[in-house]
Amino acid sequence: MTVRRLLKAMGFSLKAHVKRLSGPPHPDRDRQFRHIQRQKRKFLKAGQPVIRVDTKNTELIGNFKNSGTLWAKEADEVSVYDFPSDAECRAIPYGIYDVRHKRGHVSVGISADTPQFAVHSIREWWNHTGAKQPPNAKELLITAASGGSNGHRPRLGKHELQRWADEDGLAITIAHYPRGASKWNDIEHRLFGPISNNWARQPLRSLDLMLNAIRGTTNQGGLSVTARLDRRIDQKKIKVSDKKMEQLNLQRHKTCPDCFASAGR
Repeated sequence: MTVRRLLKAMGFSLKAHVKRLSGPPHPDRDRQFRHIQRQKRKFLKAGQPVIRVDTKNTELIGNFKNSGTLWAKEADEVSVYDFPSDAECRAIPYGIYDVRHKRGHVSVGISADTPQFAVHSIREWWNHTGAKQPPNAKELLITAASGGSNGHRPRLGKHELQRWADEDGLAITIAHYPRGASKWNDIEHRLFGPISNNWARQPLRSLDLMLNAIRGTTNQGGLSVTARLDRRIDQKKIKVSDKKMEQLNLQRHKTCPDCFASAGR
């Protein structure tokens, strides 16, 4: 206690770590952001849909602790340990945020966060909602993080997007955020944040409970969210040959060509 008193008198206090250092910045970081903004304005002005996509942290479904406190006469009793073997399954929420209409959609998978799952989730949203806003829309702008199932490197994601573009006669433009800049993707704050707040303090004991918590998410900005369960089991480690890649109608943008691409119909 004496040391504590002396430290406080000298201006010291207990501090937690602050996440601030994101590593060396991308050399074209500013150009990428400006390009994304130009693409956004172009699509919105033309009345074409603009969405932001990302995968939320996976959640164990079962009687496990969920952070936060809740007004109640008695506390819920949950498992002491979060063993995956005690879980019903591992849920993978894939989010889609419609920039123009401030609407979100979450596809909850139970297999793996693969490029197949990502493209299938976007395609399901498009078939049920996206193509109707505006009616018969034929172009789509997707902004995403540069890593994971949405990354600019996986060949399978490009192949699946091309297959979708061919089958639906759709022109898809993709813009990836620079490395270490995914926190500027609005989906983190406008969709995932409100969802986490809505199910905080509630043990996600079942997939139905999770889906209902997602669907009940709203905020003062008028956010509405839909959700669906995807029970498909995707095969992992699918390789796309060089020959198949050459067949893609892939047009790279002049600005940061490694991070932006369009899949033509």
